Amino acid sequence: MPSDTPEPWTAARSPQPSRATGPCVIAPVRAVLRLRRRVCLLRKRRLLLPSAGSTSAGLEAETGAPLAGTDQPRFFTFDDSTDNVAKAPRKRRRRSRMVLYPESSRKYLPRTERRSRAQNCLLLLVAIVGFQVLNAIENLDDNALRYDLDGLEKALQRAVFGQPAAVERIVALLRDYLATHVHSRPLLLALHGPSGVGKSHVGRLLARHFRAVMDDSGLVLQYHARHHCPKSRDAQACREELAQRVADMVARAEAEEKTPLLVLDEVEVMPPELLDEVHSFLQPQRSHQFHSAIYVLLSNAGGGEITRFVLQNASRVLPRRPDAGHGARAEEELRGSLRALLAREHPLWKIATIVPFLLLDKWDVVKCFREEMAGEGFFPEQARAERLAAQLNYYRVSGREYAITGCKQVVAKVNLL
Repeated sequence: MPSDTPEPWTAARSPQPSRATGPCVIAPVRAVLRLRRRVCLLRKRRLLLPSAGSTSAGLEAETGAPLAGTDQPRFFTFDDSTDNVAKAPRKRRRRSRMVLYPESSRKYLPRTERRSRAQNCLLLLVAIVGFQVLNAIENLDDNALRYDLDGLEKALQRAVFGQPAAVERIVALLRDYLATHVHSRPLLLALHGPSGVGKSHVGRLLARHFRAVMDDSGLVLQYHARHHCPKSRDAQACREELAQRVADMVARAEAEEKTPLLVLDEVEVMPPELLDEVHSFLQPQRSHQFHSAIYVLLSNAGGGEITRFVLQNASRVLPRRPDAGHGARAEEELRGSLRALLAREHPLWKIATIVPFLLLDKWDVVKCFREEMAGEGFFPEQARAERLAAQLNYYRVSGREYAITGCKQVVAKVNLL
């Protein structure tokens, strides 16, 4: 008979599951799945951050539900949460520790200075200018060497007695003028002094030397007023002849690139027409051919002034060299007085460089006798030369003797031997 109570073995063999056990297991699984899905969405958002529209579309496709704010623009979003997620955290820079230096050392490193290009250009310019100056100096030396001025100076010092200051001044003026071939004005030398002091002798030595160094006698002109233009001849004809000869000479010198020499002796007896013609050669409006020439005037004019000056200053013992202090001042004073005296006669001497020749003392006359005796074939005995020199007349001032006629009578005395 069936019983209402169940049998015990049947209940234990087939136990029925309890309803309370299922919900306790499924809930954590679902939570894990949701968290995993959420993590995947966050990763995708970070990967698809540059294109906000594609991220939203991907999320809608993944989740199947529209995201919040889909009504906003798909390409430009201003979601703070998105920006905060997308921005990577910045790393804080670690401040470098301050480097401490000892007090005795420099607290900063020297900066390397860069050389400017302007300095290189400046150095190049200085090098170019230096090369040009050196080249110009070499050209000047070459032009001066053509005339052998050192040899001329030695010849004048050896053959001209008692005039070392005048010789040095003449050579210095020639050296400065002949340093270049192109000139703006000619060189005018006026040698003044009493008779017999060596002016004509210097003129002959200059003409001889220039003929020798230039190998051409056509570029040297010696003009003697008493010989080329005597009183019996017309002064205007002499002027035309002199003008033609000078014009031919300077034209030839210009073609050969040389400097001609014109020596005018006995200028004190030249007629005014000739002096006017010589003065016209020196004018700046003349052709450039006349600007490169040397004119030497030999004259006894001013001889009385030089004699008076020497006799008045005999006690001062004028030095033979013009570089001395009071000697240079005395020479300058003498040149000034001569220029003022000669300018009254003709304006030619206003533009001339005056070189005074002083009186010769007795020992200079003795040297002249010995030189002339050796040239004539006599033995230059000192005692014999002194006896001949004693036969001349002298100015005797302050215990010194100055020859009145200089060496003018030396040749005549030696010829009587």
